[in-house]
Amino acid sequence: MKIIEYEDKYANDVKNLLEELQEYIVAMDPYHFNILKEDYKEKIFIKDMEEIKNNKGKLYLAQEENQIVGFIIGVIREPVIEFDYERLNNMGEVLELIVTKKTRSKGIGHELLQKMEEYFKSQNCHTINIDVFGYNEIGKNFYLKNGYHTRMMTVSKKIEDD
Repeated sequence: MKIIEYEDKYANDVKNLLEELQEYIVAMDPYHFNILKEDYKEKIFIKDMEEIKNNKGKLYLAQEENQIVGFIIGVIREPVIEFDYERLNNMGEVLELIVTKKTRSKGIGHELLQKMEEYFKSQNCHTINIDVFGYNEIGKNFYLKNGYHTRMMTVSKKIEDD
């Protein structure tokens, strides 16, 4: 397995993995708010590529036997100073991390995360943020195992029956 930088020839592989990730999230959402529309992978791909372009981002791919089996997208957020919050340095943000179901538990996600962390360090980022869907216990455990900590948490309660 090797980690490579994104090239346009891998666009369909990335789109298919984005769709696989959304299917995974949809399946675990007890509120059924997350959906998978027919044009999802095209729209999220365009959105993610714009984020990369506009925020000094990177897209790294995991390639195994000439197949793309995972990827990570990261962007850099600029310093922020507000009335109640101050961050005087760049912050890395992982937007997407997916390893195809067929190749999970082989350390590929860890390798992708390490590659992105190296990039963020080279760009003088001192912090990395990653949003994880609350019901994604596998994802949360993966990040905790890799040295991440819960800093913020959104709690939710559905008050209307379907």
